[in-house]
Amino acid sequence: MGPNDRAQEPDIGTAAAEKFFESPILNSPHERPSLHHALDKDGQPLDLPPIQGRRRSELITPVPKPRKRKNKPEQQDMVFGDEEGLSSVEQEYNPTPIINEIRSHVETWRALPNPADWSVTSATARLLTHWRHHNFASVRPFFCQVEAVETVIWLTEVARQQKSRANIWQHIKGANEQTNPELLRIAMKMATGAGKTTVMAMLIAWQTVNAVRSPSSNLFSRGFLIITPGITIRDRLRVLLPDDPDNYYSTRELLPADMLGDIAKAKIVITNFHTFKRRETMDLSKVGRALLQGRGEAPETAPHRQRATRVGRCPRYEFP
Repeated sequence: MGPNDRAQEPDIGTAAAEKFFESPILNSPHERPSLHHALDKDGQPLDLPPIQGRRRSELITPVPKPRKRKNKPEQQDMVFGDEEGLSSVEQEYNPTPIINEIRSHVETWRALPNPADWSVTSATARLLTHWRHHNFASVRPFFCQVEAVETVIWLTEVARQQKSRANIWQHIKGANEQTNPELLRIAMKMATGAGKTTVMAMLIAWQTVNAVRSPSSNLFSRGFLIITPGITIRDRLRVLLPDDPDNYYSTRELLPADMLGDIAKAKIVITNFHTFKRRETMDLSKVGRALLQGRGEAPETAPHRQRATRVGRCPRYEFP
């Protein structure tokens, strides 16, 4: 080593990351997480032993740490959905508090040993018991899949009956009113590869069985519209159709045998989002379009009426 050469200092962050990747898996995919890795404020692993308990839900965007950092100001997070530049970091919707609150309530509810205390229909109680304790011959649902369905069930059948949980539905409706008025939506965010198709099948099964066995209830439906981003995904989702030979309800044992007859009564339409895009109602040349438009706005287009009407015939599902 020459006199001007310096000994290379060890990169603590790299060492911590290497230790993290040596044993990244701490929990069984079929059980509630009981350990989690320590991360810094940038989502990078720390050289610390695993922490007891489940990690709280947080908005973390892990970015690979650069080898050298200069004294430059940190880049601010991008605020999405701001076409007119009116949003700010303070105004951006943060779902973290309500997610952690709902998760806590669902965990308390899940721990109740007696199904009579779950405040759900008898059909829902049977499905929950099946998903949690059935001895699956093939693919057993992951904890995250069951929890996603449990959360929707708890919100729909349990929380709406309890005045003490009225703030949760007020929050959900308020968030929808601000961003998505007249079409209430609830999103279950899951990691890539977690098995969202299975969750969709479980939700369809829960809704359909209850709709068939409690036809007077407005909480359940047996009509479903599934909109996909492309043909490939649309074809993969054929396993959600009860008459498909590879349907998940029977091949993955998502339903007890005596409920398979109920799922056959589901009405499911799977289509691409392109179905709802505006299309021209007549063929126009460039010159003809210019003549019709004049100095005003472009000629009005309309969705493909025949296809949109057929898709729209699914029975309506009304949230509380």
